[in-house]
Amino acid sequence: RGAHKVVHRFANRASNGAVKDVVTEWLRTVVLGGVCAAFVILFVAQSYVVEGSSMRPNMSDRDRLLVEKVSYRLHEPRRGDVVVFRTDRKETLIKRVIGVPGDTVVVKDHAVYINGRRLEEDYINGRMIAYTQIGPIEVPEGHYFVLGDNRNASRDSRDPSLGLIEESAIVGRALLRYWPLSKAGFIHAYRTPKSQAFAPVEPEEAKEPVGVGR
Repeated sequence: RGAHKVVHRFANRASNGAVKDVVTEWLRTVVLGGVCAAFVILFVAQSYVVEGSSMRPNMSDRDRLLVEKVSYRLHEPRRGDVVVFRTDRKETLIKRVIGVPGDTVVVKDHAVYINGRRLEEDYINGRMIAYTQIGPIEVPEGHYFVLGDNRNASRDSRDPSLGLIEESAIVGRALLRYWPLSKAGFIHAYRTPKSQAFAPVEPEEAKEPVGVGR
């Protein structure tokens, strides 16, 4: 009986040790997975859900996007990029880059002008309503002029409460939409055609009055 008890206790200890090993290995896996996930979210990519209609017709409410954070460590945001950024109000917004550092932007006559030339935009949601001229706005270094594709239902750089966004506020570039599956695919940046060069703003354009509001 004594031998039997010793063997039984030894078996229990071995069993307990095996359980501890399994639990320890499981915890290590969870911690490592958490660290890897945190690294990816902070430095590589993150999932976001579109809220609202400001980017229609190209993105809709509840669309799920993958936003990558690597590109802007290699180069600055480019005109046409769709970016996710944070505001002073702790909001997270998604808009399209229209004006880059060095540009002079004017919104008038239902259109956007970059350095005195009209920006051709066949991707926006209908004709933009512009009752009052906005600009000229000179975009300084480290800042960007952004607009929603649904120009008539978007709070963006035309709004004085938002204005130009700082590069440091940009989270990343919207790379692809993965939900709904019927619309899955890469986000189109709508680059400016090479034939549509934006020459420096002419003096008479820069002297036009500055408007307030939309």
